[in-house]
Amino acid sequence: MVPGNISGLLQTPDHARALFQAAQPPYSPDDVERMVAARMARRSIFERDPAPSVSFVLEEATLRREVGGTMVWRRQLERLLEVGRLHHVTLQVMPTKTDAHPGVDGRIEVLKFADGTAVGRSDGAFNGRPTSDPKQLRILELRYSTIRAQALTPRESLASIEQLLLGEK
Repeated sequence: MVPGNISGLLQTPDHARALFQAAQPPYSPDDVERMVAARMARRSIFERDPAPSVSFVLEEATLRREVGGTMVWRRQLERLLEVGRLHHVTLQVMPTKTDAHPGVDGRIEVLKFADGTAVGRSDGAFNGRPTSDPKQLRILELRYSTIRAQALTPRESLASIEQLLLGEK
């Protein structure tokens, strides 16, 4: 759950570049390009075999923000549709009209590994530090499951993104 931005794994190069260029104090052009390249390299996770199961919940308001201008924004929405249609990716949209939810205070990330171990972090819990404590991981998983339950279904989410692309804001 990323309240203010689209996850870096889902960003197009132009979207990422626009975000980095908006930073204050500003990054140098070389730094921006290095950071964009690093972010794009991480997207290879979608091409792994076997592919990991990945789940994202994005705030609707974030999808409406035309970062980088109209064409960059449209390409970003098209990228979300492309990734959201992958069989190992679950993409959901949290409607703006939804009441407060456990992700309002920041990003929640939980990574589970094949050996049964896990690590998680949340901007709004445990001082934002990574944790592998089973009790804290259960808290993060509970929060994330609540968020997913409040969000649109994956099918409704893709339809919502398609409507944005068609100009049905």
